[in-house]
Amino acid sequence: METFAPVFVESYDPLKAGSIDGTDELPHDRAVSRACAAKYKPNKFVRGDKKCTVFIGHLSPNTTEQMITKSFKEFGQINFVRVVRDIVTGSSKCYAFVEFQDSYDARSAVNNGHKMVVDGHEVLVEHEKERTLKGWIPRRLGGGLGGKRESGQLRFGGKDRPFRRPIFRSDTDRPKPNINSTDARPRSRSATREPIRRTERHRSRDFSRGRGRQRSRDRSRNRDRQKSRDRSISRERLKSRDRDHSKSRERHRSRDRYRRK
Repeated sequence: METFAPVFVESYDPLKAGSIDGTDELPHDRAVSRACAAKYKPNKFVRGDKKCTVFIGHLSPNTTEQMITKSFKEFGQINFVRVVRDIVTGSSKCYAFVEFQDSYDARSAVNNGHKMVVDGHEVLVEHEKERTLKGWIPRRLGGGLGGKRESGQLRFGGKDRPFRRPIFRSDTDRPKPNINSTDARPRSRSATREPIRRTERHRSRDFSRGRGRQRSRDRSRNRDRQKSRDRSISRERLKSRDRDHSKSRERHRSRDRYRRK
């Protein structure tokens, strides 16, 4: 079986970062288009040495600078720790930056501190990308190397999601053309399409259709029963009316007989 080793990004391209293997030529979501059109310059007022600064992601919203210092001080002396917070609410954005005193300590933290548990969360540890990766576009402009599966805006090429080979179906699963056919024209897509598998959705749809048919049958039966009841009631009314008419005739006849006498 052919193996495909994960590949990390060397220079940032939003179009390639949005592809699982870095080979896309067209943007597949609006964020990629926005990142391709963005002109971003790194903040020159960022403090610290870029070679000694590491990025820590996937933090808990309650993680503080003291907790991060306590967890990462084993890799070397730390100059400062900054948890990025919302400018309005002050709540944590669940990532931070740590500057070590030496670049060797920063590399040690990136190599050995990745996926370590801090405050009950498995964290992501990488080198700072804004000042070290050429062409970097932050996540707020549609770039980055992360993203949530729920939003569908995944970015690849980082340590969390490196470039990987896309999953193809094997040739044995694909429909084979009919060699014995005398027709030389190419087969249509519908002719080579696989039969649809009955999923739970289809079963539920069939079940709902069956219930709908049963309900219509029940309605028709109820209507027939109601009609038969109405007919029987009308017959009883006619019979009672005939009885009343016969009784009234008998009374009139008896009166006439009495008067004649």
